[in-house]
Amino acid sequence: MPSAKKHAYTATRIATSILNGFEAAIEDHNRVTIGARARFEQGDWPAVSAAQKKRGDVYRAGIDRTIQKLKNLANEQLTHLELWRSVKREYDRMTFEHDNRNITHTFYNSVYSNWFSFEEMDESYLFVSSQTASQRDIDPRVFNRFIFSGDWDDLAINILDRYEFGVPWIDADQDADHIVKTLQADFKQLNLKAAPTEIQILKSVFYRNKGAYLIGRILFSDQTIPLILPISHDLERGIFVDACITSVDDASVIFSFSRSHFMVDARIPQAYVNFLATIMPFKHRHELYTSLGFIKHGKTEFARDFFEHTKDCGDKIVFADGIPGMVMTVFTLPSFDVVFKVIKDSFTPPKKVSKQEVIDKYRLVNRHDKAGRMADTQEFKHFWIDTALFDPDVLKTLQQQAPSQFEIIGSRVRIAHVYIERRMIPLNIYVAEADSDHLDLVMRDYGNAIKEIAGANIFPGDMLLKNFGVTRHNRVIFYDYDEIMFLNDCNFRRIPPPRNAADLYSDRPWYSVADNDVFPEEFGYFFAGNIEAKRAFERHHSNLYEVDTWTSLQQRVENGSTPYIYPFDDTRRFYPDRQHR
Repeated sequence: MPSAKKHAYTATRIATSILNGFEAAIEDHNRVTIGARARFEQGDWPAVSAAQKKRGDVYRAGIDRTIQKLKNLANEQLTHLELWRSVKREYDRMTFEHDNRNITHTFYNSVYSNWFSFEEMDESYLFVSSQTASQRDIDPRVFNRFIFSGDWDDLAINILDRYEFGVPWIDADQDADHIVKTLQADFKQLNLKAAPTEIQILKSVFYRNKGAYLIGRILFSDQTIPLILPISHDLERGIFVDACITSVDDASVIFSFSRSHFMVDARIPQAYVNFLATIMPFKHRHELYTSLGFIKHGKTEFARDFFEHTKDCGDKIVFADGIPGMVMTVFTLPSFDVVFKVIKDSFTPPKKVSKQEVIDKYRLVNRHDKAGRMADTQEFKHFWIDTALFDPDVLKTLQQQAPSQFEIIGSRVRIAHVYIERRMIPLNIYVAEADSDHLDLVMRDYGNAIKEIAGANIFPGDMLLKNFGVTRHNRVIFYDYDEIMFLNDCNFRRIPPPRNAADLYSDRPWYSVADNDVFPEEFGYFFAGNIEAKRAFERHHSNLYEVDTWTSLQQRVENGSTPYIYPFDDTRRFYPDRQHR
């Protein structure tokens, strides 16, 4: 080991290099993010998609650069655990008053993990507990205030005037009039008799796909109401407010785990998360960080939430509801609303995909437009859980099905690679228990989900009901990605007529079938004998059995003319006849 003086000097240099690496990585993140306004104003939708993918790479690139710099700086000394005690102490001192202190700590942990695992969750060497968990106050630096003086029209116009774009409003006065009428109707429905004290709108505009959003809240004496103003861009005429959202549930859907992450210039992410938590109280903070594009810190927050919850949860990890999959072993802790998915070491026939292909497809979805219909996943390496938390049957099954991913070390289980998703009701279970009205609604939404996923150039492949889930908002979400492919790679075909009686009664196809061939006529098999569900589906989406429907979707994707999927109900739109181009 080096001398005490050199040890301290090296620790300071290492801590400084890590902090500099963080600042460079967050600057790269912000540089991609702030371009969202220009992309929206120019209607450059392909660039929007490219920016989402690019931003997802900058954090990992920042960590890799920092690790390489440290290797050049200290090399073998970095394998000495005691050195990191001093590095952590120096780094904690340097970041004590940093606006993004909690995210700097996540970056440090990511760098630390290059040399050491999280087997020993020791606060002496890395940041285990949140250093800022109690700081939930709303930071006034991140929002604009609008005091209500009794005139709703002036208030609405003042809000729109405060947010300038490089393209004109089509008719801001008309937009303001729609906002006022919506607020008055919603407040009457909510039985809010007192006038609001003020409205607060976050200073930075939120951008995602083809939309922009003003995100705020309306303060009453004893209540906080969300206020979200989605803004759309008619490329020929200008921008306009498309709706006024005041429901907690509608706000949660806009920030859903099934949607792409926002581009928002949130220089103090914690302050934005604190604000958002007041209008979406049922959202986990890790979900809010992730929705803002701070994916790694979202994972950190999730891990902290989960481990804190398991200290005294009182229940056991069991198999998740639904039909066991051929590719994944899926389990859940009933009192915590996620599922854990571990890739099996070998797959049950007729599955032909490889393990690496499954990993690649999950990463593809995480970088792709999820269209509000594909579940976001958090990918963890070396995830540790107390052995006592598992039901013995789950431990036994993991040992049998995924021995390469599963290891008991002392009193804990180490899972080498796991995906974590929000838990939903499997669609096959939902339809088995639904009455006729709910069955009709969910089958209509199931078909809508398939079409909207296709509009994002993704073909689900295996569309069995068990591969979809139903959220608490009764939205159908796809969550099994091992057979997905790009829609434009599919070859949609009609089944040729049988040549003779032998063909007609054969249990094998009498025609050639390539790997990318798809026969829409066969989609009825996905209902697995549930006749009522099949009938409900066909009332709304029988055209999904037709080749022309799919080739038309392919053409629209090819032309870039797929419709914008609004993250709120169409009935809330002010101008339903206006469409994105």
